[in-house]
Order: sequence, then C-alpha cells, then structure tokens
Amino acid sequence: MITIITHSQKGEDLAKQIIKKGFEANFVRSPKNYQQLWQENTALIFIGALGICVREIAPFLHNKKTDPAVINIDANGQFVQPVVSGHVGGANQLAKTIASALGATPVVTTVSDTSNLWALDLLAKQFDWKMECTGHLNHIIADFVNAKPTALLLDIRDKGTLFLETECPNHVQVFFDAKAINIDLFDVIIAVTPYIYDFDRKAVYYRPKAIHVGIGCQRNLPTQPFIPLLEEALKSHRISPLSVAAIGTVDIKKDEQAIIDLAAQWQVPMHAFDSEVLANYKIPNPSDKVKQETGSRSVAEAAAMHLSGNELLCEKTKGKSGEKFFTYAIAIAKNYERKGLVEFLGAGPGDPELVSVRGKRMLQTADYILYAGSLVPKELTTYAKSGCVVENSAEMDLPTQIASMQPYYERGLFIVRLHTGDPCIYGAIQEQMTEMDKLGWNYHITPGISSFQAAAAALKSQFTIPEEVQTIILTRGEGRTPMPEREQLQKLAKTQSTMCIYLSAAIADKIEKQLLEHYPEDTPVAICYKLTWKEEKIYRCRLIDLAKTVAENNLKMTTLIVVGKAIDNRSGKSKLYHRKFTHTFREGVD
Repeated sequence: MITIITHSQKGEDLAKQIIKKGFEANFVRSPKNYQQLWQENTALIFIGALGICVREIAPFLHNKKTDPAVINIDANGQFVQPVVSGHVGGANQLAKTIASALGATPVVTTVSDTSNLWALDLLAKQFDWKMECTGHLNHIIADFVNAKPTALLLDIRDKGTLFLETECPNHVQVFFDAKAINIDLFDVIIAVTPYIYDFDRKAVYYRPKAIHVGIGCQRNLPTQPFIPLLEEALKSHRISPLSVAAIGTVDIKKDEQAIIDLAAQWQVPMHAFDSEVLANYKIPNPSDKVKQETGSRSVAEAAAMHLSGNELLCEKTKGKSGEKFFTYAIAIAKNYERKGLVEFLGAGPGDPELVSVRGKRMLQTADYILYAGSLVPKELTTYAKSGCVVENSAEMDLPTQIASMQPYYERGLFIVRLHTGDPCIYGAIQEQMTEMDKLGWNYHITPGISSFQAAAAALKSQFTIPEEVQTIILTRGEGRTPMPEREQLQKLAKTQSTMCIYLSAAIADKIEKQLLEHYPEDTPVAICYKLTWKEEKIYRCRLIDLAKTVAENNLKMTTLIVVGKAIDNRSGKSKLYHRKFTHTFREGVD
C-alpha cells in the first residue's frame, strides 16, 4: 500500500493529480498515526518541505531492508526526491516514475545512480537472481562505487550477464573462468554463478535459476533430515541450492510429502513426469528395480535431464533419510551454459539504430559475427568488440556457413548469425537449424523489425482499416522457388487485404498481372527500396503501373512491394478511443 501525506490544499491537489494519473495510493492530510502508516505501507509520499518529512519519519527509521520507501515532493510538483530506502525499498525507481508522470525532476543522490554504476543490491531483483554475500555488503558496495578494482565472473549466460558484459564500468575486469581470477588483485568480486567458490570476504554472488534436480525415493521418505542432507549434497558438488530452478520426479511420487516440502522450502516448482517421458532418456545408471517400481529405468537422472534439456553435472547418488533411501541427480539448464551458442539475430530493416537493445548487446559481446552481407548493411557490424571476427556470408553456401561457425562453436564461443529484418521471415534459418540439430548445437533466435513494419512507418500508414481491412498478408511471388497452389498471389488477392510482397521485384510484371485479377487497377502501391538504409527510396503508383515503375527505376533486390487501400488511408475510426467504448482500463461515457 502507498499513502500520500500532505499538509496543505496545494499538496492535496497534487496528491489527487498523482492518483488520477494511475498511481494506486491513498492520501491523508496532516495525519497523527505515523507509526501505523509506517508499518502498513510499502511507500510513503510526502508533499511539502523536505524538513517536515525528515522530522516526521525520524522516530521510525530502523533498517533500509525493512523501512518503507519514502519520497518527498515539493508542493509545486517540480522536484521528486527519494529520502530513504532508495534501492532496496524502491524509492529511487518510484521517484523516477512519479517525476515522469508529473514532468518533474527526480533528485536521486545515491552514488551508484549518480555515477551510472550498477546498483549491486538491486541486480538480483532486476534479473531474477538470488543474492548472497560472504562479507559486509555495504562495505563491498562502497568499494565498488569508489571504483576499487573489481572482478566480474560470468560463468553462465543469461540476459543479466549480457547486460553486465555490455555495460561494464572501466574498473571492472570480466572473467568467464573462476580459475583465471587472482583474488589478491581485486577488492571486489562480483560472481554470477550457480557454483560455490572461495573468494574470501570480498564477493557478492548472484545465483541464477539454472540448476535442476531429479529425485527418486522410497515411499514415505521423512522430510527431516532429507532436506538438509540434500542441501549439503549440492554444496559438496560446489553447487549453490539458491540456484535450483526446479525439482523433478516420477508421477507416482507427486504426493510424496518430503519432496513437496522441499519444493516449498526452496520456493521452486515441483514437476512429476509420466514414466513414459522419463523412459525416453539414455541415462548412465539404469535400474531394472526402478523400472519395476515406476515403469522407467531412471527417475532422478531422467528427471534432471528432462528439466534441463542437458546432460548431467552429477549422476545418480544415493542418500538416506531415517530408514528410507532417496536418490538425486543434478543438471544445469542447457541455455544457461557458457558454451558454444549461435544467436540468430534479426538486424532490422537496415538502419543500425533499429536493431533491438538486446540485439545490440549481442553484437557487442559476440566472438564471431557471420552476417548476410547481401541484405545487411556492414555498419551493423561496427558494434563488434575488439577481437571479434566478422565475416560476410553472401558468397557462402550452407555447408560453408556451418563450417565457418564450427571452430568458434567448438571453442565454446558466442556466435551471432546476423540476418536482415526478422530472421523468421524469409530468413532461410530453417535449414541452418536443421544442420545445427544434427550437430547438437545450442542456438537461440532474437527477433528483429521486419521491412513490412518499416514500410508502414515510412509510408505513415496503418496497414489495417477498421471494418474494411483487418488482414495483412506477408508473401512473395513465384520465382525460382515454387509457391504452393493454395498460396498463389491471385488466390490471396481475393481478400483485397494489405499485401506485403517480398523478394519479387524481378518478376513485377507477373505480380501485377496476378493481383489485377481481384484488386482494382487504381489500388495504391508503394514500392519500397532499401527501407531505412541511406539509399532508401519509395515509389508510389497505381497497381496498373506497378511493373512499369519497377522497370523505370531498375529495382531488383532489397525491394518490398506493398499493395492495398490502407496505404495513405485516413478514413475509419476504431472503437478503442471512442468516448462511449468501455474496456478494461476505461469506463465509457454517454
């Protein structure tokens, strides 16, 4: 709960304005029950002089980990200042959010914010990690913000490590292998890892949810000492229990109270799998006895492999709780491993600034970039870090592309396969993924802005018209690649939808003829060449003049043809913004 506290009419008016802008808060004027407000609220927003705020909260200040966030706003709504619990309590972020809504200036004085450094006490929450510290956290944070030599260990890979690697302060040195860190050279060690290391009392550990544990057991396994035994077992393998993402077992054990209690205590999901699912895995320690009991030769190992999509870190190990036996096996989620990885990355339509934020970070951290030079501007590869190898795939066939990536993959490096637009739209990634599946490679896809979206922006057009055109067709003409009979252009043209035609400028006369079977001759057409590139050109014409316009301007490659009455349309209104229209976020009025 958030409460706004004010002592004046002007402050009350501002409080109402804040609430009207969508902030869920109560407001009170000149309250007397400050202790109750302090205990019941997650945030208190004072409107008025900062001195009044400080005097009123001073008796209740206890601990930044438990105190509510406190913010002070002047009565004119010009400045919004976090007072206490800036990081952990969220006062800094709340102040920025309120300031943005009011058009005010946030006055944030926390050193990490003013120095544009990572807030070490917030990283865990930001990236869904768990944090533990071997020393005094405040002292470590102080050393970090004072630019003392810092080692950053990233021995897994996720969106958080990508952020840290690309937003790295000058006093931080990145390591991917703990053995390479000489702890005597650093005052601070930041480690994003599921593994346990001894970095003395100068380390902050962030535990990603990367570990999966498979469990088998005899019926009526005692919860105690099962849970502490399993925790110690993980630690004996130098794995932090804080990094466990999920536990798995066989379906006949889904009501086993000890496993249910374990999931509750570790705050992770428990999955119970059908024996037929578990039986599909080739496990190192099969058991006929287990098969007789469950229908699968493995429970612990197969469950860990199924959850993680990976091989085992720790094979089946037996333990005993009371008079009952249990087994466990451990695996790390395959997508977290800092091993070879190919990222199919959508470059966007051309402008380097239209690649996604995540895409830019991937380009900045890649060890090898293979880009489709016939369609992707080379300027996009300038994001590459020093030492990254960049190659153009324009003259490579499929086997050559795979062969060019293979040495980097086998060395455990990060590869970006850079495709134009969105790689899933005519990106020819399917055959690459097929080969990678055969090789057992890890890969991932990051989407990009497609040229049809860039066309809509360049044309200042919405490609749908309320009640008239509600379908956008992305397609291509039939050239050397045959089209399915049901997807012939003249058949798609029956809908008279907005049609975005890729890879077809060279057969414009055929395109025009097929579309004219159903679209009127004067249907608007936009022929878009190298959208968002420096060389961008857009030619508008009627459908009857499509082939002529393409020929006159010698257009062949990197050309998108858009057809439909939605181009330049300004008629028709949706119900969304009609004053009488009611939806989840607004009540319509007569």
